Amino acid sequence: MSDISIYEITVTQVIKNLEHLKRFIDKGKSFAESKKIEIDVLLNSRLAPDQYNLIRQIQLACDTAKLGAARLTGKHFQTHDDKEKTLSEVIDRIDSVVGILKGLKPEDYKEASDIKISLPRWEGKSLTGKEYALHHMIPNFFFHIVTAYDILRHNGVELGKKDYLGDFPFKS
Repeated sequence: MSDISIYEITVTQVIKNLEHLKRFIDKGKSFAESKKIEIDVLLNSRLAPDQYNLIRQIQLACDTAKLGAARLTGKHFQTHDDKEKTLSEVIDRIDSVVGILKGLKPEDYKEASDIKISLPRWEGKSLTGKEYALHHMIPNFFFHIVTAYDILRHNGVELGKKDYLGDFPFKS
């Protein structure tokens, strides 16, 4: 595992899973159409009263990906205003973040492992870039991806583990 780079786990895997998220949403759209349910019902659904709805889970997955990349590379990216309300706006948000990530190269991460990252809520404490990626960014990103999946699944959208895992890069 020592040959896995921060770039691979924070860019390659994140892009793959944002694309999966779009497929979850597409299945949600088809489900809503087949059941004659307004897509807004799904977009505003949540698992529990004190959890964010599907739109916010998508926004937070996107923000985690984009802000993680910014913190690890020192780059600055466009901000999103969190005003998405429609299906097309949510898809545009995901596409925007995927575009940002696709613009990054492994060499952008050459110093990422050892940089110091601190967030205001950490009250003066910090993590190395490697620790940040492994202990904060990646788990937080997948929390929001799986919660979006769960919201759709809970509402009856036919999603399974293969939808979540996606295709594997099998070799013959």
